[in-house]
Amino acid sequence: MNEIKQKLKDFNELVMFQHSIFSLPFIFIAMVVAADGWFGFKLLFLGVLAALSARNFAMGVNRYADIDIDGDNPRTASRPSVDGRLDASSILIFTGVNALAFIIVALLINDVAFKLSVPILLVLASYSYFKRFSALAHLILGVSLGLAPIAGVVAVEATVHTWAFMLSVGVMFWVAGFDLLYSLQDIDFDQERGLHSIPSRYGAEATLFISAIFHALTVLFWAFFVTCAELGFFAYLAVFASAMMLGYEHYLVRKDFTQIDRAFFTINGYLGIVFFILIVFDRMVS
Repeated sequence: MNEIKQKLKDFNELVMFQHSIFSLPFIFIAMVVAADGWFGFKLLFLGVLAALSARNFAMGVNRYADIDIDGDNPRTASRPSVDGRLDASSILIFTGVNALAFIIVALLINDVAFKLSVPILLVLASYSYFKRFSALAHLILGVSLGLAPIAGVVAVEATVHTWAFMLSVGVMFWVAGFDLLYSLQDIDFDQERGLHSIPSRYGAEATLFISAIFHALTVLFWAFFVTCAELGFFAYLAVFASAMMLGYEHYLVRKDFTQIDRAFFTINGYLGIVFFILIVFDRMVS
């Protein structure tokens, strides 16, 4: 029993289960808006399963693909995929099981979700290899999480609205922007290994500037989302609150690079939750 618990703990550390908080709120934001309120317990359950299995698959691919890179990076050398706690075969099985689970859940949702399931998995897997040849990997990660609202509205209505596209593009720039800040930690290592990233190619100052532009675009597209979806005051308040939180994130990182983890995990985690709560409240009072 203790061995099983330890394996579960190792897999949890492998995929950083708690970071699912970045994508989950925006799936449910799209579902709430598409359903104009409560979308039912079935879709709640299936939505959670789809989000978790998709993210576990993406993280599994990433950890497997990066075993050699992570082993040489002092920041990542203690990951279970590197230090021997989880071997490559276990990671591949874990990844395959989650891919299958995602496809099955999509089938249970509706035909459109099922048809999109494999293409979505291919996009999610592509990020892990992009940084080996392109600095656009940050945007690929953004696209991966930006698919969450699309998946949410497809689950409810089996179609995609303009407002869902605006929400998704906002998520794409949000994720790409904070991934740029997070990547500043590896700027020297990426340069030494010849890995492609915006920090390693253009330097820290340019990265901070580009990240700020991405987050300005985030706020803009989320404002478009609220307008296109014809939402109310609290939805606009969600956009304003997001702008303030992103501004504080950039303040922290510019002030002290040791604050990157706090900016990346804490602030962005709260941002999604606050956005979701305000959208729900907006639907309740409208």
